[in-house]
Amino acid sequence: MTNANRPSLRNLDVIIATWFGSGYIKPAPGTWGTICALPFAVAIHIHLGPIALAIAAIVAYFLGVWSAGQYSGRTQSHDASEIVIDEVAGVWVTLAMAPMTGENLIIGFLLFRLFDILKPFPISFIDKNVKGGAGIMLDDMVAGAFAGICLLVLHEWGIVPNVF
Repeated sequence: MTNANRPSLRNLDVIIATWFGSGYIKPAPGTWGTICALPFAVAIHIHLGPIALAIAAIVAYFLGVWSAGQYSGRTQSHDASEIVIDEVAGVWVTLAMAPMTGENLIIGFLLFRLFDILKPFPISFIDKNVKGGAGIMLDDMVAGAFAGICLLVLHEWGIVPNVF
């Protein structure tokens, strides 16, 4: 999509769907959207706790269902690469599942991107079969849960290295 054809950031649904325009950063907009979600995750987790981050992920999910659906309608596309609110919600799910440390932040980010990109079953099934805004969002929520479980196991088993 060229800059001239992309929806304007003057619309609330576009702001949310693209996570303040981070979905317009090339290459790898999903990775950029995930990176841009991290400072919010750290702030929420540190100041309000992991339960608040999980609640924020759920709120982002519902906002994402709406905004991704709107964006898809505007662009006549399904799961356009510019839509990154799904990555935001997904990585927040991951990071809500383990203590907020520098190591967990990095490993959680990497695990989430791995699950989001590779899409093992049932993530791939959801991605292919659930339509609309819910489909755009749900596969990343499941990827976030898988990544979060892996992160928690690695953390609990002491496998995550202490670098920070």
